[in-house]
Amino acid sequence: MELHCHSTASDGIYPPEEVVTRAHAAGVRILALTDHDTLDGLPAALEAGARLGVRVIAGCEFSVQVPWGEMHLLGYFLPVGHAPLEQFLATTRDDRARRGADMAARLQGLGLAVDVADIEAEADGGAIGRPHVARALLKRGQVATVQEAFDRYIGWGRPGFVEKKLPAFRDVAELVHGCGGVVSAAHLKDRGTRSNLTLLKGQGLDAVETRHPSHDPDTRARLTDLAQALGLLRSGGSDWHGEESAWDPGTQLGGQEVPEEWVTALEGARREPRPASAS
Repeated sequence: MELHCHSTASDGIYPPEEVVTRAHAAGVRILALTDHDTLDGLPAALEAGARLGVRVIAGCEFSVQVPWGEMHLLGYFLPVGHAPLEQFLATTRDDRARRGADMAARLQGLGLAVDVADIEAEADGGAIGRPHVARALLKRGQVATVQEAFDRYIGWGRPGFVEKKLPAFRDVAELVHGCGGVVSAAHLKDRGTRSNLTLLKGQGLDAVETRHPSHDPDTRARLTDLAQALGLLRSGGSDWHGEESAWDPGTQLGGQEVPEEWVTALEGARREPRPASAS
């Protein structure tokens, strides 16, 4: 099972249908496509899943404001075409486009030959993210690798970095619950403390991503213990964007060995959706 991966609908490398095709080839039977701030890749993914016998769960990775700053929140079992959700996501994508333009301006101020059109070309209509900025810098010969772009220019605290406008965690959790979904905190690493998880559970958190490539065995064990103690469900995934890493199987599609029982439990935690309106 794979509950965290990306396509060209956001900052992944492969189109949604190719993600599903590769998941099928890897033996993945259940796949959650969790692009950043968009559900646009899901129709193609669902069609490919139906053709190949892969169950595709409609997911999304949201960026939210929490007491320590930005946190990523995975939403599962989301309805495609739900008006309030789609309106919210359209607004967040607009802010991503604004952020991309601001980063281009900052990078130009540093003397780097990159502009917003380069970044938009890398995104190709998908939700703009920093990987698109990094790939634009690489294509223009301003850095030798994508990682160098993050390390020197667009990582946290670097001169080309621009913060997002973040919605409150509680508001996004309520939005997802209102359309029948569940939410899981993504790749918390050392932020996955008892106090933080207790706080988030009180504001609507359903689950915690215990299995992720950035979690070493001690982190996985600690998060597992906390999830069980606090009555939180578990999720997991490779956070695959399309890059291949032979030295770390856990970063490959389906590489986190997520039990099917976790999917069943997450689905069982769904609330009754509220009627959608376009107001």
